Amino acid sequence: MELKRIEQAVTGHRSDIIELSQSIGRNPELMFEEHESSRRVAELLSSNGFEVEHPACGLDTAVIATYGTGSLVVGIVAEYDALDGIGHGCGHNIIAASAVGAALGLKGFVDELDLTIKFLGTPAEEGGGGKVLMLREGAWDDCHLSMMIHGTFSPALGCQSMSSTGRDLVTARFTGRGAHAAYMPEAGRSAASAVTLSQVAIGLMRQHLPKGSVVSPLITEAGIRTNIIPETAELHVEVRSFDLDDRQSIMTTIENILTGCAQATETTVELTHPDIPYDPLKTDDRIGRIFDETMEQDLGIELIDLRAHPEKTPAASTDMGNVSRYLPSIHPVVALRDCSAVPHTAEFAAAAVSPAGDEAACNGALAMALTTAKVASDPGLRAELIAEQKTRAPYSEAGALGTHSHS
Repeated sequence: MELKRIEQAVTGHRSDIIELSQSIGRNPELMFEEHESSRRVAELLSSNGFEVEHPACGLDTAVIATYGTGSLVVGIVAEYDALDGIGHGCGHNIIAASAVGAALGLKGFVDELDLTIKFLGTPAEEGGGGKVLMLREGAWDDCHLSMMIHGTFSPALGCQSMSSTGRDLVTARFTGRGAHAAYMPEAGRSAASAVTLSQVAIGLMRQHLPKGSVVSPLITEAGIRTNIIPETAELHVEVRSFDLDDRQSIMTTIENILTGCAQATETTVELTHPDIPYDPLKTDDRIGRIFDETMEQDLGIELIDLRAHPEKTPAASTDMGNVSRYLPSIHPVVALRDCSAVPHTAEFAAAAVSPAGDEAACNGALAMALTTAKVASDPGLRAELIAEQKTRAPYSEAGALGTHSHS
């Protein structure tokens, strides 16, 4: 098909893309509280003929919108939650607007491409694991491929070999015995000492961790006065790794350290995992290659090839990693022109609603729409994706079997 027609269709929705990005970006909402953001997304898609489910998957701020009845189902993914105290410092307004723009740009070509567009608006990426909750409800079971795009600072990175770190968090709540720190310290057992010893042990263990792994402890409670031996204390420890097995083994090591430090200080410890673990991103390079060619050849954006520069791979984490372990997926980035602000900062939040942010949202929409059209028009790749989906168990069954990893 003539790709210029898709470009014109996406460009025809430029004002919608920018207006949506601005409205979400300037009215940030935290995870699971994205009521206005999800409403704006749902209403815009509904007004353009999509069949919309909102709420969806048992989540008040999830959106599922479909258009077309083609044999190839593409899951186009949006996020729209913000960061506490920062706003859209991760640019999720750009993610949402790009996804909506891609869906709107493709809708006029679903018959020609034999395509079904499945838009998935996902809440709570910043820690709540909204995509995992939707996966469990079967949101991606009928999809043959999935994609989303994330804003970032310049220069632009290629999609092929794009990865992310898996992430898990353990909370250790230590309980000792309170006492007067000067009058009768021997009667007490300091929970704060258990926290301190844990940090020392974690620090010494870092030398032996796999390369590229990150362990980040944070004390959230450790007493209130110097003359009181703390009866309770709390330590959060986050583990990130590009390798799923490494993430799991490191977490086991951390749990052993925390338990051992409780024993050493004659305190007790309760370990909990408050967040859903995020898996490392697994990019489907068949789709990633098409995306990179689209960015460079159709949009004229030069990319840094991560295959030649793996050290530039972002060490962030995303629940899109869990999606990518279930079905062929890509999670590329789109650079904000001349932007040097680092994500998760107030400066990046400002950039996300600047003209550079608007341009990135439009570029992201166009790149995903063109990539989808090229995949749908490739007989060999299309047949592979359809065949793979037929052999893939529903996510709920795959979870029971421990098989959340496509070949």
